[in-house]
Parts: sequence; C-alpha cells; structure tokens
Amino acid sequence: MRINAPELTDFVEQMFVAAGSSAAESRRIAENLVDASLRGHDSHGIIRVPRYISWLRDAKLLADQEISVVNDTGSIVVLDGNFGFGQTVGPQAVQFGIDRAAETGVCVTGLRHAGHLGRIGAWAEMAAGAGQVSLHFVNVAGSVLVAPFGGVERRMSTNPVAIGMPSPDGNPVILDFATSVVAEGKVLVAAKGGKPLPDDALIGPDGRPSGDPRLLYGDNDPAVTPDRKDGEGALRAVGDHKGSGLALMCELLAGALTGSGCTGPGYSRIYNGMLSIYMAADRFGSDDAISSELSRYISYFKSARPATAGQNVLVPGEPERNNRAERLEAGVPLPDDAWDAIVDTAAGLGIQAPEADG
Repeated sequence: MRINAPELTDFVEQMFVAAGSSAAESRRIAENLVDASLRGHDSHGIIRVPRYISWLRDAKLLADQEISVVNDTGSIVVLDGNFGFGQTVGPQAVQFGIDRAAETGVCVTGLRHAGHLGRIGAWAEMAAGAGQVSLHFVNVAGSVLVAPFGGVERRMSTNPVAIGMPSPDGNPVILDFATSVVAEGKVLVAAKGGKPLPDDALIGPDGRPSGDPRLLYGDNDPAVTPDRKDGEGALRAVGDHKGSGLALMCELLAGALTGSGCTGPGYSRIYNGMLSIYMAADRFGSDDAISSELSRYISYFKSARPATAGQNVLVPGEPERNNRAERLEAGVPLPDDAWDAIVDTAAGLGIQAPEADG
C-alpha cells in the first residue's frame, strides 16, 4: 500500500502531539521520518513511529529537550542531548557545529545521550547546505545487534557513518550507511512483511549466514513491535573484517571518546552518541576551484560503462533523490503489517489514520 506523503506527515505530527510533544517537535519528527521513507531509507522512516511512541511513554525519550554544553575548547565541543528526540537535539547539535566551523574553519563535536538520530545522512545534508564538508560516526548504546567478524554473538550496534560534501549544483554528495549488512530497521521492515533481507544479513548461533529476521526477533506476532532481545542470532558486519573494524571504531569514537558510552548489556534505554567533524570548504581554497574539480570528477566517475545495460552509475545521494521524486508522486510504500502497527498506535492515542492506497 502507499500513503500520500503530506497526509502522512500531518498524521504522524498529530500522533506525537497526542503523545506529549510540542507541535514544533512533533512536526520535526514527522518531517524527518517521512523524508527518510521518501528517500528509500524505510528502516529509519515512519516504521519507527510505534517504537518512538513507546519510548516516550516509558520516559526513555524525553519531549522538547535542549542540548547542553559539557565542554567547549573552541574547535572541540562536547554536547549532551539529555535523552531528547534525535529530531530535536540532532539539528541543534549540527547547527552548533556548523556555526562554530563558520568561525574557526573546523569544529569537532561530540554529542552524547541523544535519542535515535534517524537517518544520519540528513545531518550531512544540513552541513552541506551550509557549504561545509562533514563526517559523522555514530554508535547506539543499549542496542547490541551485530556480531564482530569471526564471532556469532552480538557485541556492537549497527553504527552508521555519514560523509557529506557540498556540490555547486545543489545536490551534495552524501555517503550514508550502516556498518552492518543491513540496518536493524530493515530487519524490522522484513519482519513486518516488507522487502526480504539478503541471504547473508544475519548469522545464526551455528555460524551460518541467513536472511531470516526471526534470528534477530524470534517468532513474533506481526501486530506487535518485535523485541530484538528475543532472537538467538545477530546481524553481520558489512565487508567482513573491514566493516567489523569500522563498526568498532564507531563504538570507540562515538561512544568512548564523546563520553556517551559504548554499547553492551545493562542499559535501561537506547540512545545515540555521535562524533562529528565540520569543515568550512572555502577555507581549503577558492569555491570555484573546488566546485570545478568536484564537477569534473563526478562527471568522470559517472561516465564509467554500466555493468547492467540501461542503468546509470550513480553517486552517493543520487538514489535517495530519485526515490524521493518517485515517492512524492506515487506515495510512500508500506507493508500492511507495518501500517497496521502504526494505525493501532494512533488509535490508542485517539488519532484517526488517513486512507491508504491499495
């Protein structure tokens, strides 16, 4: 089924207002989640709504928080998200880094104790829109999902990395990926009847790769948000030892260095740490020279003969823009089970769901 994006945004906004967030925060959450779904990042889109509402009800997420400054040495700043929604404290922290880098040329921020930050590429896009290059390393304390290379037990989370670079045509180059074969949200989508997983996305206790989401969630009622603690398996790191090593560094940079904490057992809530580096591109040379070389190389990159006839070579960020254009026209696709879970959550808040297509 497909849902009209503007109607979906209004619907999600109403749900978070009813759950206790301000109208402004509810709108930010709705726009962020719907935009992730529009761009094809369904794992970080509106399928997250029931889980966010549950965390808010249980005070594992706090409404309408402001970041606080823990330490400020000029070019290095440590910020605390105070367990607020990532869609609120995330843009506050990113704007802080952008503003400081505009003054000093570069700024490194460590954000600790942030609610789920959603699609990390959104923050790289925000920096690129301000003419800045940015790098973001993220961990998820309290979420143990990924087995290290050579192991079968969970020791890390999906730990995304995002890198963004502004482009003169207004379409920045945005690399954004989980360091696991798939993000946990994609397993959630598959468990709800959505797109199947690759055959090597997970690993069982016997050491065999698998694409069965039950390895992460166990057997569950499709109408209930599954619990990741119920499965006996783990997600696999992308790229074997390389992805496993990168995921480890995300834990250390975003968890240990920022003071947010590396993942592991014993946490009572799930939250993000994020180490970000912001660089004012104009401090590296003239805007014209950088833009000219970027445009030249991107054209050269895309000119490679495609492996599949009729398909183009794409740069990071381009598939998301293509998806967004298509889904704005046709509507946001959702598996029936995922939509039913959102509708049930809305009903519990006294909110009427919009009509779905299909």
